[in-house]
Amino acid sequence: MKQLKDILYKVHIEAVHGTTDVTVSKIEFDSRKIELNDVFVAIRGTLSDGHDYIEKALSLGAIAVICEEFPSVIVNGVTYIKVKDSNEALAFLAANYYENPSENIRLVGVTGTNGKTTIASLLYQLFKKAGYKVGLLSTVKIMVDEQEFKATHTTPDSLTINKFLDLMVQEGCEFCFMEVSSHGVHQKRTEALRFEGGVFTNLSHDHLDYHNTFAEYRDVKKAFFDSLTKNAFALTNIDDKNGAVMLQNTKAKKLTYALKSYADYKAQILENQLSGLLLKINDNEVWVKLIGSFNAYNLLAIYGVAVELGIEKTEALRLLSELESVSGRFQFIVSDSKITAIVDYAHTPDALVNVLKTIEDIRTKNEQLITVVGCGGDRDKTKRPIMANIASSMSDKAIFTSDNPRTENPETIIEEMEKGVEPQNFKKTVSILDRKQAIKTACQLANPNDIILIAGKGHETYQEINGVRHDFDDLQIVTELLQQLNK
Repeated sequence: MKQLKDILYKVHIEAVHGTTDVTVSKIEFDSRKIELNDVFVAIRGTLSDGHDYIEKALSLGAIAVICEEFPSVIVNGVTYIKVKDSNEALAFLAANYYENPSENIRLVGVTGTNGKTTIASLLYQLFKKAGYKVGLLSTVKIMVDEQEFKATHTTPDSLTINKFLDLMVQEGCEFCFMEVSSHGVHQKRTEALRFEGGVFTNLSHDHLDYHNTFAEYRDVKKAFFDSLTKNAFALTNIDDKNGAVMLQNTKAKKLTYALKSYADYKAQILENQLSGLLLKINDNEVWVKLIGSFNAYNLLAIYGVAVELGIEKTEALRLLSELESVSGRFQFIVSDSKITAIVDYAHTPDALVNVLKTIEDIRTKNEQLITVVGCGGDRDKTKRPIMANIASSMSDKAIFTSDNPRTENPETIIEEMEKGVEPQNFKKTVSILDRKQAIKTACQLANPNDIILIAGKGHETYQEINGVRHDFDDLQIVTELLQQLNK
């Protein structure tokens, strides 16, 4: 139980109707979860407007309403607080309710198009190996030291973030590593958090269904760095053309990492094999179990963060060498018949290019590369032909299939992909609507030593069709299909 006036600290209030001197149980922005003496925050979403549910929230026992405009009917005994931005208000309310847990843990946010999950997850892994209690807020899962919780969004809502940060503090976690999505920044979910550091990975074509232009997408990412304090650090990939942009207005300590440019943290790839990478990081060689130039960037960022957070450089390199790949990120199996199957989350053009380039670097060219790829429904449509063009031009065979069609017609999605295939690559492509059948076809087409890439879903263990999630695990399915072919 909290006093309403206490949890309104730093909330930009425009008007108040009623008293703030009341005791509240908890905060909710979903009217269905309201119980007696709760605060209801009315948020305008893309699909629904919380202001339409104020009456329902009051019928369930809400004692206070935070809104951007007062309802036409004012109920006696209820406190109404008008704010300019309900999302921002929720961020401060949540932080205050949980007594600002981000101020009691060393929080680092990772943002960019690709690499967020890998960097955040491997930082969690590295600091665990170093003997610390650690928290993780990622697309794949939420970790409170050893306890695992299911993740539903890349960046959870403000209430969820603060609830888990509070739990981490209670469990004695010293660090938390968090993915920061453009949606999360735009919707002010990270507004009231104190970050000790921020990492920028890269910026490429993604989420243009949500952000109208690439410039808007970039500027939302930049806003995260603009919000960092002078006591924080901002570590950016200076090889990316947008890397310097992220540092333009930040008050934080400015740091860079790169493979090609002069930087504070510099790496060189000495060897790139299926078994790992030999890197030279700031004049010290280290063998790591991850592969590909994109992972060289990820590992360099991880090394930089570790050093900035106080881990001795030699120890940071040793811990780097022990890291294991993240679920659904270039996970591979080799069948008894010597067919290599790789499962990767690559669902953007840039990520797909990176994975295919990595495979190109480690293959002998005597084998064929078969790529299975789809594009998600209800998401950025402009990348569909681009993804198909990349897959068909950089593979020996490309199979277009369903990803998570969601509420869209999967046939339409594939037709939009096919428009990107250049005439000389038509014969290399085939479209198979059923994803399991597409993977099965890839396995049947593969000969010993061939490589199958299954891109787009990675760690996901479901396929979403018309609002229903069906069990579907790329890695499990390709493993079983290859075992059956071996028999």
